[in-house]
Amino acid sequence: MITVSNVTKQYGSKLLFENVTVTFSDGNRYGLTGPNGAGKSTFMKILYGEEESSTGHIGVPKKLGVLRQDQFKYDSYRILDTVLMGNEALWAALEEREKIYNAPEITDEMGMRLAELEMVVAEENGYVAEQEAAEILEGIGISEEKHTNPMSSLPTDLKFRVLLAQALFGGPEALLLDEPTNYLDLGSIKWLEDRLLQYRGTLVVISHDKHFLNTVCTHIADIDYETIIIYPGDYDNMVAAKVATRSRIEAENKEKSKKVAQLQEFVARFAAGTRSSQVQSRKKEIGRLEQTELKKSNIQRPYIRFDVKKQSGREVIEATGLAKSYVQDDGSTKEVYTNYAICIGRGERIAVIGNNGVGKSTLLGMLAGAVTPDSGSIKYGHEVSVGYFPQDYKQGIQHGLTALRWLELFKTDETIEEVRGLLGRMLFSGDQAEKLTEKLSGGESARLIMAKLMLENDNFLILDEPTNHLVLESVIALSEALEKYQGTLVVVSHDRDLITDCATRIIELTPDGVVDYLGTYEEYLDAVK
Repeated sequence: MITVSNVTKQYGSKLLFENVTVTFSDGNRYGLTGPNGAGKSTFMKILYGEEESSTGHIGVPKKLGVLRQDQFKYDSYRILDTVLMGNEALWAALEEREKIYNAPEITDEMGMRLAELEMVVAEENGYVAEQEAAEILEGIGISEEKHTNPMSSLPTDLKFRVLLAQALFGGPEALLLDEPTNYLDLGSIKWLEDRLLQYRGTLVVISHDKHFLNTVCTHIADIDYETIIIYPGDYDNMVAAKVATRSRIEAENKEKSKKVAQLQEFVARFAAGTRSSQVQSRKKEIGRLEQTELKKSNIQRPYIRFDVKKQSGREVIEATGLAKSYVQDDGSTKEVYTNYAICIGRGERIAVIGNNGVGKSTLLGMLAGAVTPDSGSIKYGHEVSVGYFPQDYKQGIQHGLTALRWLELFKTDETIEEVRGLLGRMLFSGDQAEKLTEKLSGGESARLIMAKLMLENDNFLILDEPTNHLVLESVIALSEALEKYQGTLVVVSHDRDLITDCATRIIELTPDGVVDYLGTYEEYLDAVK
C-alpha cells in the first residue's frame, strides 16, 4: 500500500497539485493520467523519493520496484546483474558475500557474517534469482546469449528493457512504472500486460497507451484541477465519469443561476415594499444557492487533421527486388531484406508490425526515400506526394530556428497568421511558437513534425512510431485524424488502438519472412491464432 497525505508540489508560482491525500491499495493497479505538464512524472518521483514535495508525507513499502530512467548508469555491469539490483537487499548480500569469498583469509568473524548473508540470500530467493531474472529478460525480448554481456553493449531501447526487468524483479510490494511500454514491440507489451495482470502488489503506472491502461488498470488516478482524483475502472470509464460529473455540475450551476436571477428580481421589486419577510427569505435562499466552483481543467488536446491537396493515381508505389544489409558493431553483416517486393494502391491503410530489430524502420525509410536500398527499385505512381514521419524525428528538425520559423520553411500560399494558427492548434500558443527547435521536448518535436505534414497536405503518409513521446490526449487526437485521412497510409506503431482503428492491411515482419494480410488488425489476430 502507498499512502499520500496532504502533498503539495509547486515550482515557483506554478502549482501542480495541492493538498493531495490518496491511498493506493494492495491488489489494485492504478493508471496515473493527466495532460502534459500536469505533474505525472513529478508525482511518481515524489512517491519513490527522488524528488521532495513542497508539503505533505508519503508512505511506501520497503520493497519498491521502480522503472529507472537513466539508461547509462549501469553500463559497467552485466545485464543480468543490473536486473538483480532490483532487489536491493539481495544485491547487497551477494556483493558482500563475494568480497568475503575473495578475501585472502576468512576469519571466524567473517565466517559468521557469511552465515548471516546466506540467510538473507535464502530469504530473498537468491539461489534461483538468476533464473528468475533470465526469464524476465527473455520475456521482454532480450535473448539468453546476451545476459552476461555488459550493459554498455546494448542500444538505448534494449537498455530500457533491462531497467524494466530490474523494476519487475524480486517480488516488489509496490511497482512504480513511468511509460513502461516505450521501446517495446507488440509482443513484449502483451507479455508485460499478462505479467502485471498477475501482480498482487500495488501498481502505479504512467502510459500514453490507452489500450494498455484499459487492459491493466483497475483504477485511474487522474491529475487535473490541481489535485488527484481516483476513479474506479479503466481509462475509458474515467473519461466517461469525468465528463458526466462536469456536465452534471455545469447543469446544476446553470439551474442555480437561473433560480438566483428569479429571486434577485423578486428582491429588487419588493425590497422597499411590505413584503420584507418574503424578501429576507429570498435573500437567504440566494445565499444557499451558491454555485459549485469548477476549476479550469488543464487538459489540452491538439487539433490534428491531415487533408489531401490532390489525390494520387491508383498505384501509389511499387517496389521490387529490395535488398538491404547493415554492418553490425562486431563487424558482421546483417541482411535485413533480400529481394523484397511490395505494391501499395491508393487508399490502402497499412500497419507494419513485428518485433524490434526485424527491419520495420528500414522498410519505411526505403519507401519514403530516406534510406537507400543496396539493390532493387522503387517507383512512385502518378501525382504521389510523400509525407514522412521518421522514428528519429528530432534529427529531421533544423536547429537554430524557432518552431515558427522552421515551419515557415514549408509553407506555400499560407500567410504567417495561418502558420501561427496551425501552431496554436498543435499547442504551440503564444511564446511557445518562438521556442528554439533544439530546446523542444520529444512530444513538442513530434507535434511540430505533424504540423509540417498538416501544412503539406500529402496524399501518401509514411509514419514511423508517431506516438512515441506523445501524451495520451495527443495519441487519441492522432488516431482520430488518421481514421479520417483520405489518402494512403503506412504506419509503424505499438499503439494497438491506433492500428485497430486505422489499418485495413497488416504486414508483419518476422525473422522467417513477411506475412502480408488483407484485413484489419483484429481479423489478423484471429487468423493467426
